[in-house]
Amino acid sequence: MDNSEHILVVDDDREIRQLVGDYLRGNGFRISLAADGRQMREALDGARIDLIVLDLMLPGEDGLSLCRTLRATPAFARLPILMLTARGEAIDRVVGLEMGADDYLPKPFEPRELLARIRNILRRVRALPERPAGPAPRYRFAGWTLDTGLRQLASPQAVVVPLSGAEYRLLQIFLAHPQRVLSRDQLMDLTKGRDADPFDRSIDLQISRLRQKLGDDARAPTLIKTVRNEGYVLATPVEESR
Repeated sequence: MDNSEHILVVDDDREIRQLVGDYLRGNGFRISLAADGRQMREALDGARIDLIVLDLMLPGEDGLSLCRTLRATPAFARLPILMLTARGEAIDRVVGLEMGADDYLPKPFEPRELLARIRNILRRVRALPERPAGPAPRYRFAGWTLDTGLRQLASPQAVVVPLSGAEYRLLQIFLAHPQRVLSRDQLMDLTKGRDADPFDRSIDLQISRLRQKLGDDARAPTLIKTVRNEGYVLATPVEESR
């Protein structure tokens, strides 16, 4: 049996789809190809997929819509997604991350960078602890609920709020260490492990995005507070149930 990781490439450009597929196949991955949302669903139903390379601009349902749907589907809520975008606007990339993509790569791109980003995402996924047997924990805090079994964050009004992979991991860490100050270095180590870059400011950006998702005022946050010269703290009690 072939135990190599299985990548699904979803892009309506036949040439790009084939070139990316051939390149990744040549680097040891199993590859499936899809031109649109319908073919993507057929591929997901037909085989175990370890990561999706998803183009933003697709006919019919675009990549953002498909990403949001996957994140709201329990069977695929934890499936890593790397989004491709031909648009140069930073807002499109931000929206992609907010819809739940784990990473993005603007077109045109170097195949080696795509390969490096895929390997980085998969390495982080492999480093995550296995889910323990039995029901997955559910966290409640300040009216919010994070269901780790469904990988869903629900607002006090029971509205599901999409999280990117990085935001989800970060929120899990805060919920596992409530009312405890965590330094940027600790957060970097816990979210990225050996891939952490001491000069990386992405933790600050992720916390800013997470605050937005939680409706936490960046100027006077009440949930995720900044502790000057120390780090960040989830300043609310957390209830865990299974």
